[in-house]
Amino acid sequence: MIRDLYNVRLRPAEGAGTPLTDEEERRFRSVLFSELGNKIADQGWARFPAYTREDRRRLVDVAQRLTAYWGQQVFVEAEDQCRLRLCLAGYEVQPERS
Repeated sequence: MIRDLYNVRLRPAEGAGTPLTDEEERRFRSVLFSELGNKIADQGWARFPAYTREDRRRLVDVAQRLTAYWGQQVFVEAEDQCRLRLCLAGYEVQPERS
């Protein structure tokens, strides 16, 4: 017997996230802008997990938006494979000298 399947979608693999809708994406970036902006304003830097390529894109976008908003460069540095650090000039991580 042959059956026609309509509106069948692949399920994401276990542990894989589902993409955000446009509205969810906009709201999430807005929250990141506010929360990370406040933390950077208080201490000069903030770190945030970035497990996927999309997470890293979001953080770079937030840094660019903060730069435009403040008129002061917000730098993005990779701390390791899973974290990015956003900071103002003078708060960059200095390389260790041996």
